[in-house]
Amino acid sequence: MNYQVPPSGNVHQMPPDQVAFHRTELQVILSLYGRFVAAGEWRDYGISCLREVAVFSVFRRTAETPLYRIEKRPRLRDKQGMYAVLGMDGQIMRRGHDLKTVLRVLERKLIRAVE
Repeated sequence: MNYQVPPSGNVHQMPPDQVAFHRTELQVILSLYGRFVAAGEWRDYGISCLREVAVFSVFRRTAETPLYRIEKRPRLRDKQGMYAVLGMDGQIMRRGHDLKTVLRVLERKLIRAVE
């Protein structure tokens, strides 16, 4: 892999950093993921760290499309909030500034009536 160092005078041409989840964010997400795995709802996950977005995808089976995607977009921090939960069809289920409140939309699906 070749990486060329840009000239020191031109800082604007440096490649943008990669967006990733912080350890505390992953702890919240994996805690929710573990509860769904224990309930038998989810079986696999995938993490993608791209230039503008970090995505945590949740799968029912490995070969399927993701059931939900939890996205982190730092550019939207001051506008709509940098966290979002998207459904299977790409529709935004919830967006906000706090990860725990955004993930509540998924926690509701875990609560079931006990017979």
